[in-house]
Amino acid sequence: MPLRVVQAGAGAMGRAWLAAVAADPAVELAGVVDLDLDAARAAAPGVPVGTDVVTVAERTGAEAVIDVTVPAAHHPVTAAALAAGLPVLGEKPAADTVARALSLAAASEVAGKLFMVSQSRRWNPRLARLRETAAGLGTLAFAATDFFRAPRFGGFRERMAQPLLVDMAIHAFDAARYLLAADPVEVSCRTWNPAWSWYDGDACAAATFEMTGGARYVYHGSWCAPGADTSWNGTWRITGEHGTASWDGDTDPPGPPPAPGPEGIAAALDAFARALRTGVAPMGEIHENVLSLAMVEAAVTSSDRGRPVLIDDVLRDAHRRALTDERDPAVRATLAAWPDVRTHLRR
Repeated sequence: MPLRVVQAGAGAMGRAWLAAVAADPAVELAGVVDLDLDAARAAAPGVPVGTDVVTVAERTGAEAVIDVTVPAAHHPVTAAALAAGLPVLGEKPAADTVARALSLAAASEVAGKLFMVSQSRRWNPRLARLRETAAGLGTLAFAATDFFRAPRFGGFRERMAQPLLVDMAIHAFDAARYLLAADPVEVSCRTWNPAWSWYDGDACAAATFEMTGGARYVYHGSWCAPGADTSWNGTWRITGEHGTASWDGDTDPPGPPPAPGPEGIAAALDAFARALRTGVAPMGEIHENVLSLAMVEAAVTSSDRGRPVLIDDVLRDAHRRALTDERDPAVRATLAAWPDVRTHLRR
């Protein structure tokens, strides 16, 4: 039997997810939730709609939730679904702050239900091929991403304080963790906004991360760089003791071609459904994913303060804020029982 899901969010990204659901025989759309009921009806004609994800799930007998709401809504929507016993597949970021992401990790533990974050670039088979190549380079010393494009989205992205770092760079940061098989230790970051930018916040960034094992990861990017666009995946270079691997972000890296199969959000959806059938934790499980969001928050903090920032300081501060803000007693008690945040995220 297909997995019956309720999707929260019927905007542009929501429509992309609805197409992925429609194309996956292992998943069946039970309902759509959006504060704009007309948008929900237009996105999925003939499907039950509503404004509350738990109510629609109960009414339709849905077994899981796909959260494609705006980042500020990720925490309340996902927390409500988990509390109702519904596993969740959420669009990145897990939440709009690391503190709220930690709260959701604890809520997942309390509910005993999967919360998986869809870092869609993790499911690019060409990225997996690059990782295999990098693994053959011996000890890795350096990885870099260049990302330069000039999209005009309109809407909330153009009003964000740090649109490039918060909405886009998390893809590259998460991919860097995957490629280097390492986690962030410290970051030094600067952001700025050119005079011609149509974004309210800083649309350009340069960040250098120290990673566990000693490698450095460097990110250079802009969302207001007209001309000579890079791939949406960025361009990559990885250097180790036995050589260098590079990737233009689009074409196949050297080596055997990727096996056919779903990619991007379709692959994330497939992995979520399989994880619920098998009980095997997928890539993007909330505990594994938090450090990618911590890289973003640490980079923003470094730019704001004008100095390097330790990732562990960001995690500790987020943990304190999560304990202060959490209203659910069971979730708060679970957070309080964590002996050390980074260690717990590796559970």
